[in-house]
Amino acid sequence: MSEPIVVMGICGSYDLDSANGRMLEIVLDKCKELGAETVIWDHGARPLPLVGAEGCWDDPNVKDFQEMAISADAFVLSSPEYHGTMSGVMKNSLDWLYSKHTSGKVFGLICTLGGQTSNNTLNHMRIAARWIHGWVTPEQIAVPNIKEAFNEDGSLVSDDINSRVIGLAASIVENTGKLRK
Repeated sequence: MSEPIVVMGICGSYDLDSANGRMLEIVLDKCKELGAETVIWDHGARPLPLVGAEGCWDDPNVKDFQEMAISADAFVLSSPEYHGTMSGVMKNSLDWLYSKHTSGKVFGLICTLGGQTSNNTLNHMRIAARWIHGWVTPEQIAVPNIKEAFNEDGSLVSDDINSRVIGLAASIVENTGKLRK
């Protein structure tokens, strides 16, 4: 019997107690139900310096982030859309990952928006993930009107988005099993 896959969540905000943190939690819970183990990088507790900042190459958070990425078999990225693209936190996170950390690994993508649905952030994260040799699932989730997306208990209001969560988690776990080295 093979080891369970490990799915790493990366949030595009510093606070995991955010809409993007909640979306990561929901998707990662579905991955767990499918037999995966999950981990999340917590930017609030362990922020990554900007790539190129003085001393950044020796920062212990960077080394730990990259080690976590190496040990992961797949990734879930969840970013708010700011000015038509992913957040600076997400972009900086992806800037710290190289093909030696991510090559041949599956990426699932989520974005949240204050207003109507847009695919800009998903497309930009897809390009970045492909650039570092990741395999991006065709399933993706864009959550519009994020302030109205959750019930009081933290569950999703929309059955359609909940169905997309189930499909994304299944795709991540199934395709990771197929691509795992």
